Amino acid sequence: MNCLNFSAAWIGFLLGCISGALSGLFFHQDTWLGGYDSWLRRMTRLGHISFFGIGIINLFFALSLDYLEVTEVPFLSSMLLLVAAVMMPATCYLSAWKKPFRNLFPIPAISLIVGVALIIPRTLPTRLHWWP
Repeated sequence: MNCLNFSAAWIGFLLGCISGALSGLFFHQDTWLGGYDSWLRRMTRLGHISFFGIGIINLFFALSLDYLEVTEVPFLSSMLLLVAAVMMPATCYLSAWKKPFRNLFPIPAISLIVGVALIIPRTLPTRLHWWP
């Protein structure tokens, strides 16, 4: 198993729980972080949920390698998913703090897209059952 992505997933879940618990202390206040529709509050919520979302992708990646009995970890996919796990929440929280940081969003987005796309060929069967 790819322990690095597996560990990153669980660390992401923990950070998601912590960030959710902290923001949950104040969510009942209508004007907290500028109100429900404010940029600051939206970016904070997005940062919180990105810990879980990208954590799930990293978890499925690690478990898929075991299921598919992949002996050599696809290094580039693994690294790109780890970059996304760090950069997406960081970019969200930095963007909440200063709007110009929103220009960093292509880094985690492209990392996710390429990282996931590179693993897909390993999931395809080597010979299709319906093809002669």
